[in-house]
Amino acid sequence: MPDFPQPVFVDTSALYAVLDRDDRHHEEAVAIWGRLVEEARPLTTHSYVLVEAFALMQRRLGPVAAKALQNDVLPLLDVIWVDEELHRAATEALLASASRTVSLVDWASFAAMRDRDLRVAFAFDNDFAAQGFDTLDAPKPAR
Repeated sequence: MPDFPQPVFVDTSALYAVLDRDDRHHEEAVAIWGRLVEEARPLTTHSYVLVEAFALMQRRLGPVAAKALQNDVLPLLDVIWVDEELHRAATEALLASASRTVSLVDWASFAAMRDRDLRVAFAFDNDFAAQGFDTLDAPKPAR
């Protein structure tokens, strides 16, 4: 049986770090993104991440970054469109958590990942690890 690459969930924090040269995680993000694309890893996100990412890109980096997200990044992503059921699960988790720091977008991510048995996230958000998901590290330089 062939060994298929494990799919990776892509978070807003990773998308932003890839496109913002001034982000503290930019170099690491670019290295991870390059590795994922080179390995042809299936990359998944959901529509709330896209809404959040487009809003950040447009406001902080401008329309050129939003265009890069649309034209260069989005074609590489399998998008889960948040429906009523996923939104309800995320909202219920948010309200049950009583957290002031974990967003509805993140709760939707966790629910989508669990629903699709995704275990690995490309994220610079510690909430993924706190929820029991693995996060990617930058590749180590060859010696």
